[in-house]
Amino acid sequence: MPLPVIATPTYELTIPSTGKKIEYRPFLVKEEKILLLAMESEDNKQITKAVRQVLSNCVVTKGVDVNDLATFDIELLFLNIRGKSVGEKIPIIVTCEDDGKTEVEVEVDVDDIKVTFNKAHKDTVDIGNGYFVKMKYPKFEEFVENNFVGGGDESFKLIAKCVDTIYNDEESWDSADFTEKEMIEFLEQFPTSQFKSIEAFFETMPKLEHLITVTNPKTRKKNKVLLEGLASFFS
Repeated sequence: MPLPVIATPTYELTIPSTGKKIEYRPFLVKEEKILLLAMESEDNKQITKAVRQVLSNCVVTKGVDVNDLATFDIELLFLNIRGKSVGEKIPIIVTCEDDGKTEVEVEVDVDDIKVTFNKAHKDTVDIGNGYFVKMKYPKFEEFVENNFVGGGDESFKLIAKCVDTIYNDEESWDSADFTEKEMIEFLEQFPTSQFKSIEAFFETMPKLEHLITVTNPKTRKKNKVLLEGLASFFS
């Protein structure tokens, strides 16, 4: 007589960048082992492969490729998968801003953490002289580098990866037709004022965040602490 197959519950999540709903399931024990072994290896390629495999396994909806999701989509997805796997209350330690040193442990409910959108955010940047740059969001590999590997890309390399199209009224240039080196050289020729317009794309990009209020046990003052990005919720 074979052992029973354990049914795994599924949940629904709206992908922020598209508004589409997908189904996902929690990590299985074997998948958590894959992640842990990859982390212990400290090998970037192995970590990337493991995170990609586990997230792909946990997305139940067919036709969804985690490589196509924006970093903030993946952060929210990973946070929710982890929440359904190990607990929806996340204990974190925050530093009270009124004295800059007192640490307080609080619990944050995964369901309260959202991706917020800045009204000033634009994905098309006017770089002057009739030229525009259409940007695209960082993808899966940047998510892994920022949250698991550490360090991440140098700013110019990251920005170069996120250029989608350059165009004017007469012509357009697709970034896929150029090397990373060529794209970096293109960006390096910008005056500082124009380059700041491109940097604003990243500064106003949708982000995972949650505002909490904590009371400093030493001063009794209330502090508002804004948690931003996936790493903030695993301190």
